[in-house]
Amino acid sequence: MPAKSRTYQPARVAAALAAQTGALRDAVRRLCERPDAEESLTRPTRLGEWRVRELLAHLAVQIEWLPAHLDDPVEGRAPLDLPRWVERVGALGPLLDEQARARAADGFDGDPASVAAAFDRAADALLGALARPEAADPARRFEIRLGSMALTDFLVTRLVETVVHADDLADALGPDAFPHDRQAVAAVTRMLADAFAELVPGGAVELRVPPYAVVQAVEGPRHTRGTPPNVVETDPLTWIRLATGRADWADAVDSAALSASGERSDLRTYLPVLA
Repeated sequence: MPAKSRTYQPARVAAALAAQTGALRDAVRRLCERPDAEESLTRPTRLGEWRVRELLAHLAVQIEWLPAHLDDPVEGRAPLDLPRWVERVGALGPLLDEQARARAADGFDGDPASVAAAFDRAADALLGALARPEAADPARRFEIRLGSMALTDFLVTRLVETVVHADDLADALGPDAFPHDRQAVAAVTRMLADAFAELVPGGAVELRVPPYAVVQAVEGPRHTRGTPPNVVETDPLTWIRLATGRADWADAVDSAALSASGERSDLRTYLPVLA
């Protein structure tokens, strides 16, 4: 695991989230202006029964959460760090599905122009909240169902939502790459790698995700010098997809998107990190 918990700079995280949200808003506008926008909104996604409409509705719920609750009183819930959020957030799956379907019926069930306008409102609300001084306060706490987080850590979870689901949107709509904010991808890559190292502790395998992350994990002999005997290396988006269950380990190896050397380097047993 990392020698110590990683800390994130509040202003940098807020700027990355603002940039990623802006890129998503532009992508939704382009989608809703396409001649085939009506059909595109009903396309299936890799997220079970969700269509693109439900995916956009879920994203709206996630980016609206901060502005809707930033001024809520702190109730004293148990502290929650990022690895524990990664470990536990999957339990909220049924609730998140219910929220997405309800939001899809409230603003995302109309014509494409209405969908774009609804997403614009959600994005504008988040961008307004990020512009407030509280968003850059390293001491500020923010409470969610799972516990009390540092506000900056909560913003990192919104980076996870916007980066991972932007990739889901790109997967549903076609081969064109989504223009992710570089710092957003960097933060999500590092956070998921750190969470993997903490949830699968050890020093037998070195996971490399250049240029953003290197961690050691998996129980076994710890490497101390020279070339590690067990090395896994991949690019940031492939790692994010593996860590969130969107990519198959064997497919990543076969396509050369991932390289794994050493008898302990097969990590599929430990994936996904975030369900």
